Amino acid sequence: MYVCICARVRECEVREAVRNGARCEEAVGEACGAGTGCGSCLPRIDEIIEVESRADTPVGAAR
Repeated sequence: MYVCICARVRECEVREAVRNGARCEEAVGEACGAGTGCGSCLPRIDEIIEVESRADTPVGAAR
C-alpha cells in the first residue's frame, strides 16, 4: 500500500527507513522521499514512526 502518493513510496519502504534509523518526518523524507510533496501523508508517517519505534524498545526497558 502506498503511504506517499506524490513520491510513490510504499508503507514497507517507510517502515524500512524507520528501522534503519529515521526517527522524524524529515529523516524519512531523506531516506525514501515520503512526505516531501504535498504533505498529506505526514500523519501516517508519524504513526509508522511511533509504531516502529515502540517495536525497537526492548522488553522491560521502559520502567
